[in-house]
Amino acid sequence: MRFLIQKSLFGLDVAALIVGCGTDISGNSSEDPDPGSADFSTFVAIGDSLTAGYKDSALYRDGQKDSFPAILAQQFALAGGGAFTQPLMPVSATGSLTIAANPIPGTNDRLVLVPTGDPDLPAAPVAITPAVATEVGVPPLVGPFNNLGVPAAKSFHVLAANYGDPVGLGMMPPTANPFFVRFAGAAVNSIEDDALAQAPTFFTLWLGNNDVLLYAIDGADPTVSNESITPPATFAGAFSILVGNLTAAPATRGVLINIPDVRSIPYFNTVPYNAIPLDQATADFINTQFTLYNLGVQSRVGMEITQVEADQRFISFSEGQNPIVILDKDLTDLTGVLGAAAVSMRQATPNDLVVLPASSKIGEDDGMGGTWGVSAPLLDRDVLTENEADEVEVARLAYNVTIKAAADADPNLAFFDVAGFLVELNENGFSYGSGGVSSTFAQGGAFSLDGIHPTARGYAVIANQIMQVIENAFGANLPPVDPNQYTTVFYQ
Repeated sequence: MRFLIQKSLFGLDVAALIVGCGTDISGNSSEDPDPGSADFSTFVAIGDSLTAGYKDSALYRDGQKDSFPAILAQQFALAGGGAFTQPLMPVSATGSLTIAANPIPGTNDRLVLVPTGDPDLPAAPVAITPAVATEVGVPPLVGPFNNLGVPAAKSFHVLAANYGDPVGLGMMPPTANPFFVRFAGAAVNSIEDDALAQAPTFFTLWLGNNDVLLYAIDGADPTVSNESITPPATFAGAFSILVGNLTAAPATRGVLINIPDVRSIPYFNTVPYNAIPLDQATADFINTQFTLYNLGVQSRVGMEITQVEADQRFISFSEGQNPIVILDKDLTDLTGVLGAAAVSMRQATPNDLVVLPASSKIGEDDGMGGTWGVSAPLLDRDVLTENEADEVEVARLAYNVTIKAAADADPNLAFFDVAGFLVELNENGFSYGSGGVSSTFAQGGAFSLDGIHPTARGYAVIANQIMQVIENAFGANLPPVDPNQYTTVFYQ
């Protein structure tokens, strides 16, 4: 039994995806570029993969060259900005890293769209071939580097000494980050050390995404990656130290950027919770498979579970679109009294977030005679349940209070509410004059094929928004770029 979830995701117009052309966006052409009270001579960008220019599930040169800090630096140069150096990947590299020729877990090759030959599923994202890995430390990169975006870095990692020490890659768990190992000023350095050594006159700080995101992308399943949510107090402590050190020089200006809601990005909002289309005859047949399960769950009311939980766990299908069957570890474990068939499963609700990679398995054979999402529940890693999403949101909001308070407390700091911007983008799209983007996966132009990181065009839109914040805060005049001159997603 194969269902239709994928068919609505990748029905793509090839010509519309590669790159668009449009009229220039000139901004305020009556004024010359001007830094205002800001000094862009030494610009440093600190953050994670979103700062590095990561996209399509990998860090590769084309993405780095179109990172939002690189776009900012290009426009800053018109207003007195200095050189901006990035730790670029080799020209032919596709994203994955090795050390001593051994693959480094967690580093990926970029995704591209590949035609499938299936009229119902014309294209699908797959890792590019052939893959060309980059050996960490060969050749050694010599800085300093202005873009200090390090994929997978959390808030407290930025302060961690030896974060660029290759020896730490062999520790369990690792104490170093392979992306930082490539370009750290010294093995003993922290990311903060490399930033402060440049005495930045201007900086952007977009940090904290991974403190919740790495937990969320695996459906909050600790057996997949052993990730957890960073306690808000830990985040606040690290963030405050970093901001304090970056602003120690009285003339330094900067922009603090907050953390988006995971529900506003395609990775979590593309796959509908009710992705199972059925006719009545098929629904009736599937319902017979759950008769004993439903009766067994109901029999435990007043003992291990309440009627509310029994109702939540009742599984029933009907003609039309049906909710996916999922595992939920927050449900009461009844296997001890009902047997292995009474796993903690239920049907999804609109508040459950089915992760993007699960789209490829829904409706497919689970290898044990079941059908994923129908007779076989999706796994914990496939869904960020409502309770798990609430955990993420509580932490995110706490981080954002810290970020906004830091910006409000210092007139030399501006604040960019990217969280609000991405909610607007998700709900209404965004028009920039020569065109527009939306958050629709693979088709909207704003997000790359991993459903988390922007395309080059998306980064250009974000850069323009940051420049507007800088203009408002520091009296600068910075001409925006035309996002239509930047690429979206690619076919192989």
